[in-house]
Amino acid sequence: MSQHPSVPTTREPLVPTGLQAVLFDMDGTLVDTERLWLRTVEEEARGLGLDLTEADRASVLGRAIGVCAEHLAGRAPGLTDPARIGASLERRFTARVRGRVEPLPGAVELLSAIRAAGVPTALVSASPRTVVDTVLDVLGRDRFTTSVAEGETPRTKPFPDPYRAALTALGADPARCVAVEDTPTGVASAEAAGCAVLAVPSYTAIAPAPRRTIARGLLDVDLALLRGLVAAP
Repeated sequence: MSQHPSVPTTREPLVPTGLQAVLFDMDGTLVDTERLWLRTVEEEARGLGLDLTEADRASVLGRAIGVCAEHLAGRAPGLTDPARIGASLERRFTARVRGRVEPLPGAVELLSAIRAAGVPTALVSASPRTVVDTVLDVLGRDRFTTSVAEGETPRTKPFPDPYRAALTALGADPARCVAVEDTPTGVASAEAAGCAVLAVPSYTAIAPAPRRTIARGLLDVDLALLRGLVAAP
C-alpha cells in the first residue's frame, strides 16, 4: 500500500500473461538494515550475557522480532521473558533504522524502472509496521502498490502468509510473479506462496533451486531478467 498502513482490498485479477508483479523483501534486500538488525540483536544478547554465534545469526536473519526474542530467551532460560526482549529489540531497531536507513546499490533504480513499466510492486517484510513505514518514506511510497508488515497476517516468514496477502491485494497469480529475497527464511516464504524467486544473498548463502535464481546484487538485476523468470514453463 502506498499510503495506508494496512493491506488494501483485493484488486481485480490481472491479465494472466507476462510479469504481473514484483514482490520485494525489505531488510537486506532493498535497504541496508540487515547489519543494523544484527547489531541490535548482538547488543541485546550482550545485555543477557550471551555471545551471538553463527548459528544464532542464521536463526535471527529474516525472522520476525518475536521469533528472535523467543530464540534469545531460549538461550538464557529463567533470566528474562520473550515479551520484554521483543519490546527492547523493536525499540532499538526502530531507532537505528530511523537514523541510518540507506537504499542498497541498484534498489532505487530498479524500483523506478519497474514503476515506469507499469508493473505493480509489493513490499513484504517480517519487520514491524513502524520500521516498514520508515523505509517506505526513504524509498518513496509511490514506488509500491502495497506493503505487508509483521503482525498483519496470521503467520510471518518462513510461512507463506505475508506473500499470499500481498498477492491477494494485487490480484496477481503467484506463478506470474517474482519475489526478491536475501535470506533462506524469506525464500521459503515466497516459494511456499508459489512465486518464482530471485535471491540476492546478504549474510547467508542461498543455493539455486527450481524457479529460484541467484544474483550477486540488485545492480545485476533489470526488468528483462525479472520478466524472464516467469516466461519459462
